[in-house]
Formats: sequence, structure tokens, C-alpha cells
Amino acid sequence: MILIIDFGSQYNQLIARRVREGHVYCQIETPSISAAQIKALSPEGIILSGGPASIYQKGSPRVAPGIFDLGIPVLGICYGMQYMVDTLGGKVSRAQKREYGFAKLRIKEAAGIFDGIEKETRCWMSHGDHIQRIPRGFRITASTPNTRVAAIENTKKSFYGLQFHPEVAHTPKGKRMLKNFLLKICGCGKSWTMKSFIRHSVNETKSLVGDKGVILGLSGGVDSSVAALLLHRAIGKQLTCIFVDNGLLRQGEAEQVKRLFKKHFKVNLKFISAKKVFLDRLRGVGDPEKKRKIIGHAFIEAFEREARKLQGVKFLAQGTLYPDVIESRSAFGGPSAVIKSHHNVGGLPRKMKLKLVEPLKHLFKDEVRLLGKELGLSEELIWRQPFPGPGLAIRIISDVTQARLSLLRKVDAILLEEIKAAGFYKKLWQSFAVLLPLKSVGIMGDQRTYENIVAIRAVTSLDAMTADWARLPHALLGKISNRIINEVRGVNRVAYDISSKPPSTIEWE
Repeated sequence: MILIIDFGSQYNQLIARRVREGHVYCQIETPSISAAQIKALSPEGIILSGGPASIYQKGSPRVAPGIFDLGIPVLGICYGMQYMVDTLGGKVSRAQKREYGFAKLRIKEAAGIFDGIEKETRCWMSHGDHIQRIPRGFRITASTPNTRVAAIENTKKSFYGLQFHPEVAHTPKGKRMLKNFLLKICGCGKSWTMKSFIRHSVNETKSLVGDKGVILGLSGGVDSSVAALLLHRAIGKQLTCIFVDNGLLRQGEAEQVKRLFKKHFKVNLKFISAKKVFLDRLRGVGDPEKKRKIIGHAFIEAFEREARKLQGVKFLAQGTLYPDVIESRSAFGGPSAVIKSHHNVGGLPRKMKLKLVEPLKHLFKDEVRLLGKELGLSEELIWRQPFPGPGLAIRIISDVTQARLSLLRKVDAILLEEIKAAGFYKKLWQSFAVLLPLKSVGIMGDQRTYENIVAIRAVTSLDAMTADWARLPHALLGKISNRIINEVRGVNRVAYDISSKPPSTIEWE
């Protein structure tokens, strides 16, 4: 196991991904963790992440200096390196010339963390401070034209520092450097797989839940489906899955969930019809954050009502993923800004009567898909594109009505049908339609129309942290537009969204 201390870097999730790609388990903690707590976790190594602060500023984040007395290898990246230098007697100061972007890294010796790497390679820099004096026992192992101390090491104590970011794709040999740290310096075994995750999660869930009951809101999406099967494997009949028909779903979703989980996987599944409750509460509400909060509260209330009918239910399970947590409240108390709240982490009542179980909260989407495959889910469900918890409500850019939902469902069904037929469904992270709060003039059958505009959104991404708009063939876009306008009464114009994330988000609301 590798422990990652989060100093607030925008890249700290990439560090975790790179470690896991090497089949080594990692855990992220805040700088508030004590040396005693770290010792109790018994990590094979510690990675100190980068961060936006300057080490010499008042209030800059710091972890217990005792971590350097535990006999555990430590790798400091950017700010993490500067923290190491400052704590161990070196000096960090503001650089006369900041360094952002690509830089030519000159390595003194292809050994240690640089084992097997040529002496000149590219790296990605992002810093405004520099190491003025290295601590006693360290030596400089790499430089760039602008940064004399680009890497340092103390091989006697297994302390390493990199001023650049090895975790980003812009450092082409970064994966090799991290692999050297994990396997050669820390001595980690490549033992973290989805099979091992299942074993760990099953044991952890049994220990947490005991003999109590758990309810889970099953939407039919990848996240909740994988969470349901994982929990079902751990606690069997103690799990009750609840499907809430909130009236905000796409065509045929309720029937699909019932067929798969109740009949095929034999999961204890209950259906709740709550269309009227959700639509009544959403009436006249156009603000997206209010929509999310309303939907979140309504979900939890539905769960609590159902829980009162069941004996011994003490836990509410959710398919929360790591990106959800990051965007909703900044991961682990870090400094990231809140972008939007998600229904499963941002809409919870203050006095919720059920305790939370979130077995997927440290996984990325690609890892969840691998986990689903290991648990026996079909390819169709594993590769189902993400669908937001608030459903079509946040794809209607105005207040939600039955008529608007019906229109958007028809548009969405046509879009997905054509995307799948063209072989693009698995290539895209998401593809969906948005109903705009606008109308436009058109001509149909020699008559003037004044009808709705829908926008098509299709993006490519690895984990939803960043995304780019998909360059779909013009012929495909034309076919989608033609079918929507001809087959969906009430739409006379289709637009295509060509914005990326950032600065835009994937969903419009």
C-alpha cells in the first residue's frame, strides 16, 4: 500500500491513478494525519503531492514531520518536494523565473527513480518557487535549463524529490519513474486487482454492517449496479435495492432494471412509484442547484420511508465515485472549488437517519467497469454511458414538466439509437440531448413554426475530470438532426455543443 498525502494539487488524483495502474493499492489522506496514524497503516511508501501554496507562506499545508523518522520511503512531488526540503533543513525561496509547461530534463545517472531512463527526456513543470539549498545527505540527480534542482535523492533514507510532475501524460517517462519508486524502492508487490478489491470490500462491508440491513437506490446505471452486486456478494439478503421511478428516467429503464436484477441476479428489489412527488416538488424550479437538492432530498426521503417498513435497516448505500466527491465538496477537505453538487453527495439532509455505505467512493469510472466485469455484469450495462442521478431534470434548462420530459425522452432515444448504430457509443464518454429554454422560427410543410431547440452533447473522456467534444462525422450529425426534427413533434432546430471541460462542464446543469 502507498499513502498519498494531498497538499491540494490539481493532479493528486492522477497520482492515485498511476499507482493503481501499477497494480499497487493507494490511499489518500489529508496533511492532518499524524505520524502515529501513518505508522498504524503500515504503508510501503509515502507520496507527498504537489499543491498551490508556497512552503514559506503562513498557513501553508504541512504534515507531521515525524513521517521522515518512520523508515518508510518518501517521494515528494513539486510542493511535496519543497516541504521535504524545508522540513529536513534545506531552503526554498521564490524563483526569479517561474517554470510552467514542458522542460528538458537532464538526468545525471540512470539509477534509482531514474533507472532505465535516458539522460535527456521531457518533463512537465508547474512551479514558481525553487530549491535554494538542499538538505544534508541529499544530492541533485536532475536539472532543467531553468531549474538547477529538478530532482534530489537521499538513497540512505530512501527520500526522493521531483520538482516536476511525473503523473501527467506530458512527462512521457513519468510512469516509469513512479513504477521505479513503487516496485524497486518501496518493494511493493503488484497485488492490487479487481479480484483483490472485491475481497477487501466484501470483508470491509461485513465488518461495517454486521447483521444490520442496507438499502440502496438502484438507478440501473453502471455505478449503482456495480455497488448493488458488490454489496449483494458481501451481505446477500441483508441488502434491499430500491428502484425509485421518479419520472425523470429515459425510455425503458425501469423495465430493464427489473428484468436484470430481480430475475437474473436474484437481488432483493423493491419498486417505488414517486413520479408525482418529484414533479410536484420540481414545479416552477429552474435553478439547477435547487433541482439537485430537491431531487436528492426526495430520494433520501423515499429511502427512509421504505426503511421504516423493513426490519433492522441501518445503512443507506450509494454508488458514489471519486470524481463525484471531488466536484461536490473538494476531496478530503482540499482546496478545490465546488463546481456543482451531485444528488448523492450534495443533497443529503443534515439529519439523515441512515448511515452511509459507499463501496465505490475511491474508484474511478474505468475501475468500476473493470469491477463490474469481474462481478458478471453484461457488456451492455458495463459500457452504459454515465447518466446523472437527477436524470432528465438537469437536461431541461428550465422548469420540469411532463410535456418537456416526454419530448426529451423521444429525442434522447433517437440520439442513442443512431450513436449505437454508427459504432460510436463505446467510443464516447457521454452522448445526450439537452432541451433549451428557447424557441425558434422554422418552416414545415410551407407553414411557419415556432418550436423548441435541442442541443446535442457528445464528449470523449477518460474519467470525467476533463473532457473534449467529440468530432462526430457530419453525416451522422445530419442524420440525427433530421430524425429528431421529423419524428419529434415540437422540435424544429438541433444544435451541436462544441465546448470542452474545462471551461465547460459535461452536463449543462
